[in-house]
Amino acid sequence: MPKELIAGYQRFRNGYFKHNRERLDALAEGQSPRICLVSCCDSRVDPATVFDAHPGDLFVIRNVANLVPPYEEDGLFHGTSAALEFAITGLEVQHIVVLGHANCGGIRALMDKGSSAGSGSFIDRWMSIAEPVREAVSAMTETNREEQYACCEQQAIAHSLGNLMTYPWIKSRVEDGSLSLHGWHYDLVEGTLSFLESEPEETQ
Repeated sequence: MPKELIAGYQRFRNGYFKHNRERLDALAEGQSPRICLVSCCDSRVDPATVFDAHPGDLFVIRNVANLVPPYEEDGLFHGTSAALEFAITGLEVQHIVVLGHANCGGIRALMDKGSSAGSGSFIDRWMSIAEPVREAVSAMTETNREEQYACCEQQAIAHSLGNLMTYPWIKSRVEDGSLSLHGWHYDLVEGTLSFLESEPEETQ
């Protein structure tokens, strides 16, 4: 049994839970977050910590490299797509944020595997979602490897935003103005948050 989790739970139970009973009792009746956040499962990037959010504020979908697959109806398992469907059609969130981050292991695995590498692992198959990004960034011969990693992190966010628009129940809501899409990138070394070109300027 991981004792650190039990100790943490006790601190939560005697601290946050005790002092926020009214809020938590209301959440027990149902959730109504305004924001759906697609984040990497990297242990160093916790959305609630980065955005100082409380329980109920964010509907968080976490996966390797914060990727959004394109819309498909092939009868297979689609955890990210199912979560998106619930967030949009069930919870009716008003914003979807794709949050990438610096030093992303998934992006580095994608860039380092090369086009001729095998695709038998779960990670390889998942990261193939961003294969067009890898190909484009790898062709940038004027940049060094670290710059390519950073560029791929940014471009993978944009690629996921494009994939979001292939979902009919996302596209229709974006077009009627009831839903907004955002691409953000967090630098875990500097603690800075930057936005894609369509977003406001970088915040420190």
